[in-house]
Amino acid sequence: MDDLFTTAALAVLAVSFGVGIVVGLTGMGGGALMTPALIFLGIPPTAAVANDLVAAAANKTVGAAVHWKHGKPNLRLAGLLIAGSVPFAAAGGFLVQYLGGESTEEFLLHAIGVALLFAAASYALRMYLQLRAVTSGNEAPKDEVAVRVVPTLLVGAVGGLLVGITSVGSGSLIMVALLLLYPTLSALRLVGTDLLQAVPLVIAAAIGHVVVSGVDWGVLIPLILGGTPGTFLGARMAAWVSQSVIRRGIVIVLSLTGLKMLGLSPEAVGIIGAGMLLLGPLAWGFVRQTRGLPAFDNNAAAWRVPGRERGLGSSGDEKSRTDPVR
Repeated sequence: MDDLFTTAALAVLAVSFGVGIVVGLTGMGGGALMTPALIFLGIPPTAAVANDLVAAAANKTVGAAVHWKHGKPNLRLAGLLIAGSVPFAAAGGFLVQYLGGESTEEFLLHAIGVALLFAAASYALRMYLQLRAVTSGNEAPKDEVAVRVVPTLLVGAVGGLLVGITSVGSGSLIMVALLLLYPTLSALRLVGTDLLQAVPLVIAAAIGHVVVSGVDWGVLIPLILGGTPGTFLGARMAAWVSQSVIRRGIVIVLSLTGLKMLGLSPEAVGIIGAGMLLLGPLAWGFVRQTRGLPAFDNNAAAWRVPGRERGLGSSGDEKSRTDPVR
């Protein structure tokens, strides 16, 4: 019990609360932020992944329960993702031990770095897909989408393997893959389906890592105690904060963190970070202009919901906000 009141445990509590706020603000998976944060706090990569997966299993179960009642997830789609992901996720911890050998911690550190770069790229793609949906004026259809069995199973398998090894991917890569495969799936059903399939995925990955590495209660309990209220607060703040700015910031953070874990020097990381901070907004503004939108404006909506009016003012700003694709 004394382990819960150490300086290290309080640091984990504070960091998990902050990461929870970001998760609540953006709807992204916490593994891409929480696992690197734990490593930077001095926790070994194997322990960081194992404890983060167990905490994520608890948090995602709560979120999935809410969406089961209100989000109307696509059960067939979720079932296919689960069938593809669970076996690979369960094997993740054993694969890390086998592939890493005597250098397990170093192997996992590099694997997390690669996964973070993939997550950053997928998050940028997700922003663009949302932007394209805004400008195309798409409406969320009322009919069920046609489920593509083989591609969905493959998405589950790749996502399960990535989450099983690094804990990164359940809320970023899989979500983007679903957007690409099912562009007409409504935002609410998309999030509900992703959360529902993520529960057994994360539980399977957590079991594999716990069997291999065990858990550290001094890390796990602060993770849960800090992450849950942080996510709730972030969700309440989402309507007050510019989503566009936050999401661009997350892409930069994930990219720089991934490069640092791959062994890039601090000087090189600093130069790349400065370049992304200076040139990133200009590049995104150019992309927005190619879609007929103002260069610097917060585009939060992605779907025009039937029965609700949506118009553009003289500057192109949206008059009414609709359901966002987070």
